Amino acid sequence: MNHITRLCIDGGQSGVRLRGTTGAGAVLTASAPGVLTDRPVLDQMADRAREFAAENGATCAEVAIGVSGLTPAATTPERVLQGLQPIGVQRVAVAHDSISGYLAANGTDTGVMLAIGTGVVVLAVTDVGVAKVDGWGNLIGDAGSGYWIGRAGLAAVMRAFDGRGETTTLTDAAEQTFGPLDELYMVLQADPRRVSRIAAFCRTTVEAAQRGDAVAADIVRSAARELAHSARSALVRAGWSEGTQTRVSAVGALPTKSAYFREHLEHALHARGLGGAVQEPLHSEPIDGVAALLDVAQQHPLRSQIALASP
Repeated sequence: MNHITRLCIDGGQSGVRLRGTTGAGAVLTASAPGVLTDRPVLDQMADRAREFAAENGATCAEVAIGVSGLTPAATTPERVLQGLQPIGVQRVAVAHDSISGYLAANGTDTGVMLAIGTGVVVLAVTDVGVAKVDGWGNLIGDAGSGYWIGRAGLAAVMRAFDGRGETTTLTDAAEQTFGPLDELYMVLQADPRRVSRIAAFCRTTVEAAQRGDAVAADIVRSAARELAHSARSALVRAGWSEGTQTRVSAVGALPTKSAYFREHLEHALHARGLGGAVQEPLHSEPIDGVAALLDVAQQHPLRSQIALASP
């Protein structure tokens, strides 16, 4: 039977990744469908851990979990430990995926991480504190996210259609993607995948901006300003002092794949007193940050954001 010394689970809404290291040094990996945030997320992660152990004929000593949709009230590592003791687990670390994401991006250095995807969450860490900003979902937050940009692009299309806004090349793109504009709002409201479809229009908007569309360019600049505002706000809440050396990283497809967007983000950060280039994440794989959850020093501010349990 295999013995996994450490099992790491990176639980995102788009997919779950698992990585186990055996005592002999072998690395075992697996993937699973994304987390469902309408039911207890840690129960789902415990299920994935048991399935992983069964598939590999293994016992497991330690489990680290970084998961999306984790609220303070739902952070119950003791329950996870109890459910995993039949496979030999003796230690569990649990955290929101913004914490594991930060560790992958910046390690334990002072800095701020902007995780920009369909939604957005910003996490800042200093020597004295930790602060999370936004991550409040498409209905009431996620400023500067892919959804935010896509929605702003479509709103600009409808303003132009009504004669309330400037003409934009986004109009043709929206018609090609969604059909007649006077039907667009009903098409989206009836689509259960409307959030991802609206977020997909982000790429169209950014590409239009890069080609010189003034309306789209204004949207991109506004998104960059929102993100920079969130970054500075998070740092200030975390106890940051102006001028302190600070590591700024941005993860997600938008800042990593679009040099145009990244340039505007860096300009906005500079305007907020966070000058310098956005730095590459220290680790390319978010699951590396999950593994680090078990190793954060007791005295480090991030430790307060990680829930641990052992017999």
